Amino acid sequence: MHSDQVVRRIHDLRQILTDHNYRYYVLDSPTISDAEYDALFRELMDLERRFPQFQAPDSPTARVGAAPASTFGSVPHEMPMLSLDNVFSDEELTEFVDRVRRLLGDVEPSWIAEPKLDGLSVELVYEDGVFVRGSTRGDGMVGEDVTANLRTVRSVPLRLRREANPPQRLVVRGEIIIGRGAFRRLNDERISAGEPAFANPRNAAAGSLRQLDPGITASRPLDIFLYDVAKPESVGLATQHELLEILPEWGLKVNPLFRPCGSVNDIRAFYRDMVAQRDGLDYDADGIVVKLDRFAQRAVAGQRSRSPRWAIAYKFPAQEAITVVRDIAVYVGRTGAVTPVALLEPVSVSGVVVSRASLHNEEELRRKDVRVGDRVVVRRAGEVIPEVVTVILPDEGAPRGPAFAMPETCPMCGSGLVRRGEEVVRRCLNESCPSRVQESILHFAGRNAMDIDGLGERLVEQLVERGLVRDVSDLYALTAEQLLTLELVGDKKAENLLRSIARSRQTTLPRLLFALGIPQVGEVTAALLAAEAGSLERLMGMTPEELQGIPGVGPEVSSAVAAYFSLSATAERVCRLKDRGVTWPDVITKPLEGPLSGKTFVFTGALSAMSREQAGAAVAELGGTVGSSVSGKTDYVVAGADPGSKLTKARKLGVAILDEEAFLALVGR
Repeated sequence: MHSDQVVRRIHDLRQILTDHNYRYYVLDSPTISDAEYDALFRELMDLERRFPQFQAPDSPTARVGAAPASTFGSVPHEMPMLSLDNVFSDEELTEFVDRVRRLLGDVEPSWIAEPKLDGLSVELVYEDGVFVRGSTRGDGMVGEDVTANLRTVRSVPLRLRREANPPQRLVVRGEIIIGRGAFRRLNDERISAGEPAFANPRNAAAGSLRQLDPGITASRPLDIFLYDVAKPESVGLATQHELLEILPEWGLKVNPLFRPCGSVNDIRAFYRDMVAQRDGLDYDADGIVVKLDRFAQRAVAGQRSRSPRWAIAYKFPAQEAITVVRDIAVYVGRTGAVTPVALLEPVSVSGVVVSRASLHNEEELRRKDVRVGDRVVVRRAGEVIPEVVTVILPDEGAPRGPAFAMPETCPMCGSGLVRRGEEVVRRCLNESCPSRVQESILHFAGRNAMDIDGLGERLVEQLVERGLVRDVSDLYALTAEQLLTLELVGDKKAENLLRSIARSRQTTLPRLLFALGIPQVGEVTAALLAAEAGSLERLMGMTPEELQGIPGVGPEVSSAVAAYFSLSATAERVCRLKDRGVTWPDVITKPLEGPLSGKTFVFTGALSAMSREQAGAAVAELGGTVGSSVSGKTDYVVAGADPGSKLTKARKLGVAILDEEAFLALVGR
């Protein structure tokens, strides 16, 4: 084949494959089979391999990946990639619409609503129709350069369609996702290969795009929906719905489920439609995005430092299901708190089979009046913890089971249950209660505590039943001979467990404080206490007044910490841990200086990308501090899934509220 024939054939193959990519990924109407496409693709790869002088960065073969990078470079965004504020009710939506109306004055707003995708935000840059750079959102101002990885995503066109006359330069933004069906297949493949399954599609998509080896990214079923441009005036259009109509003509994939809305009632109707469609979508959506449709009106409405005033995310409610209560059981936790739990007919909620749900406490149980045999609505609060939302009452006159009565004595050890002060929970005060000891050990060994791998519930139950472990310090005195007497423990398991216990002997002060299970002390508070005290010895000697002087530590926490360290059992436990080789270095108490110096953060709700401990550490690394309660001195409240009363208080006080995406951008994660 002569060189001019090679050039012509390579050009034709690229054009043919690009056209078929457009038909498959954008129009969703392929005209050839996968086998035919693969044959054309292989022919092009063969020609480019034999004639490397004709290779081009916008060739469809460029998707196969590049050499692994050692790190990601930084890419400044031409215009900030802003995050969105959230609303959760029709009333809050109306407040937002009215607020925008006031900003626009006499001009009547026009709206557009789109599904809010649960993925990873990215920016793509095209010059002369060719994809030249791609980046993550980062902190909104600067992102990570993931160009090589985005080239492997088949729904990202490497060249825009010339026949549609795209702009000479286009900066377009969208969301990288993995569809639900593709996610299930990906996890099936990983499990078959002995690899751990991904937790959810969003985490899988984010992790796949941020691989240093583009070859790994290429092996993952990533997809993209585009929905915005950095400078709307650059595309010569007046409205968002015109933009969403022309992007596909340029070869860029958009979500077709957008809808122009003339009023707040139209927006509510779209929201209800999307809630109804939610389970049938092949991608995760956690709400709708409501925007001013006209770009000129957006310019008038303006923006805050990190969010536009002209757009809002109207979040979906947590997904729910209906099932039947088989029984109500009572569980005793490590602090002695007695918690009623509904044992359910198994039901799928948000893709997870739920067979038990929290009833929280006696007061909540009485308020909801949950009884054995009731049909109930179950929700995974924050998409994580199952809870009973409400009872579906039978027709009038239909019989119900008797009201549930909380026990007067501990179901595990028989000790009397008591209430302390104004607490709504009953507690077992017997520290030797088998249930308390078991829960304390499980907490102590947890991943964010001492991280002892292999200590499951059944194994801990046996250790306590046989008297081998009466206190967490006893874990460090276990022998192989003792472990081999337990059910389902062989030589290998005993060896691995002892190795994990030995490894946990070297820990940190924040982890130790959290592991001890001090009342009122979670991961964030443990980190605060460690950073302020510097050493366990100093912390054990601090008065309630001194403890309350630590930013983020209120009177309840300070009283609980001081009371815990005043117990002789605590001092004995610490001594035994030291005697058995557990060590933890003192903490350097000098505060870090950084861009968040002087800023106080409070967290509420569940974060999906990191634990509270990791989030607090990210704030501390940048010089900020983490508080446990909201006050006028709080700078930011970070609201995750299913936020609590702290969010309400933040709104009343006018404290800045960040969703998880905005927080991650702020701390550069």
